[in-house]
Amino acid sequence: MKKSHSVVALAFVAALVGLVVSSLLLVDYVRPLPVFCEESGCDAVKHTIFARPLGVPLPGFGMLSFAALAALAVLRGVWVRRISLALAAVMGLFAALLLAVQKLMGSFCPFCVVTDVSAIVSLVAVAVRVWTGTDIPKNKLLSTVAAVTTTFAMIVPVAVGFARTPKPPPPTGLPDVIAKEIANTPKGQVSVVDFVDFECPFCRATHAAMEPVREKHQAQLRIVRKQVPLRMHPHARDAAKAACCAEELGHGDEFAQALFSTPVEKLTPDECETLAKSMGIDADKYRSCVQSARIEDRLKADTDTFKAVHGRGLPTIWIHDEELKGEQSTEELEDAVTKALVRRGS
Repeated sequence: MKKSHSVVALAFVAALVGLVVSSLLLVDYVRPLPVFCEESGCDAVKHTIFARPLGVPLPGFGMLSFAALAALAVLRGVWVRRISLALAAVMGLFAALLLAVQKLMGSFCPFCVVTDVSAIVSLVAVAVRVWTGTDIPKNKLLSTVAAVTTTFAMIVPVAVGFARTPKPPPPTGLPDVIAKEIANTPKGQVSVVDFVDFECPFCRATHAAMEPVREKHQAQLRIVRKQVPLRMHPHARDAAKAACCAEELGHGDEFAQALFSTPVEKLTPDECETLAKSMGIDADKYRSCVQSARIEDRLKADTDTFKAVHGRGLPTIWIHDEELKGEQSTEELEDAVTKALVRRGS
């Protein structure tokens, strides 16, 4: 193969890799239990707003798009190259967005990362192809092999996935820290253990979705916030320390609500102190608290608790004995609370 044709080969291979992994992911999105991507990051990504655009599993769009790129790679002509570039550009930009979303979540789905990187590589390869005006030589055998390979890349992973028996979740039981919170919850109430980062956009979205549920079941919920400020968020730790101190000084829930409503760029020590003063919190006691070693100990303890429940990404919420990972809708939260109240006998 000539050197000039290698960019077309790269575009085809990248599309093929993306197609195979998208097919594997589609199986996991459709089946009730995953058979391929069993990492917690995979489950967290499945619960984001990007997982089912228009109600269709995202890997389904990925399969069709990568299959189209693979087909276009072995076709010839100026318009073929231009259409390839347009499709690859949309896929590459969306892939970059999804990678950024996973970074913000602090939780990565390895299969998703492979498809996203494949899309970005495809964009680069197709852009070079358009720039150089490169097409593969006319070769009926080569085109047939490419078509058969693409078809198998779509069908085989799906067939294998539906033939496999999913592994049941490991019988780990309820984490001790969650069992303890349930035990400390008064009769007639349900514990909600919320692992939170006030700067995390998905935590903020889930908090907003939780508000109607909290208002509806206010007397039946015991909300416990555990602070897990992520290093990637520059103001998260200051906000977490402020929330802990407000809690110590009797304004925990009110202060947490305000932090979620404050623009992330204003979650600075000074702004948090101003917020505390506006709620009537004693300024001297507040300053002494945020500077104390016990607050650092509290943050470490909450982070250790997050590790103890095998938390990986945020938001993570335990409603009674049910764990919810990733961004949640109001409907999902209401359903979890309703079921918990039934199990609790409330």
